[in-house]
Amino acid sequence: MPDIILKCDNLHKSFRKKEILKGVSLEVRSGDILGFIGPNGAGKTTTIKLILGLQSIGSGNVSINGFDIKNNFEKAIAKVGAIIENPDLYMYMSGYDNLKLISNLYPNISISRIDEVVKLVGLDNRIHDKVSKYSLGMRQRLGVAQAILHKPNLLILDEPTNGLDPEGIRDLRNLLLKLAKEEKMGILISSHNLAELESFCNKVCIIKNGSVVETSNLEDVKKQASEGNYVIEVDNSKKARMVIGDISSAMDNTHIQVHSDKEDIPSIVKKLVLQDIKVYSIKEDVSTLEEAFFKKTGGNVID
Repeated sequence: MPDIILKCDNLHKSFRKKEILKGVSLEVRSGDILGFIGPNGAGKTTTIKLILGLQSIGSGNVSINGFDIKNNFEKAIAKVGAIIENPDLYMYMSGYDNLKLISNLYPNISISRIDEVVKLVGLDNRIHDKVSKYSLGMRQRLGVAQAILHKPNLLILDEPTNGLDPEGIRDLRNLLLKLAKEEKMGILISSHNLAELESFCNKVCIIKNGSVVETSNLEDVKKQASEGNYVIEVDNSKKARMVIGDISSAMDNTHIQVHSDKEDIPSIVKKLVLQDIKVYSIKEDVSTLEEAFFKKTGGNVID
């Protein structure tokens, strides 16, 4: 069982007597990429600020690598890297000089470590160019390089794909997968881009109105949301729809979606066959993360 790097236990936070967080609990283990999602005002950014010690905790606890953030802040935060939206960079300096400057904030960051990080984020060929000449995706990769320079085992990213083009998003996705797999880093990422999160997260935490409504493995969340939905491939979807009735809907000329208990599927197939409708395949209709999100939150707009 991988080690728990980050553990949030029953976090509460209020502003002007309004309760923003209502008992938020989550955890990130070594090698996890946890997608932290929720509607507008759900409490995502507030939770992240409590984790990083940027706001005081009303009640509850945050521990990082076994150290309590309130009672032992320096040790708790020592192995944490973070980017909140766009990274802070000196545009008139080279990427390399930006990293050298950041390295002065930590003890014992060697030149070889800087070179190692540059290679890890894939900026070898452009690291000595001025940051002003970088694309937004390259700046984001340089920001990640800054965040992991001191060898953290927890990386926290808040809306890191904002403004990135598809190529920049792909590069960031590949980098995060590499950090989780090869560096065994735990990653907490908050984003409104659910299709992208689905492509690389292995766990999901959904928050609504300050409360966690779901936290589980990504595939379990999607499967739970799609429970009872099946796609049947037939030779004539219009005719099949007439035979099955209201529990079905035609997707195209040869596919129908059926909402039914698993135990009833054989009798549905039998009905179709008895009406001379050819049945070619039956499969569970697995929801996307976006569909699962809407079912859990009621379809609220995502921040």
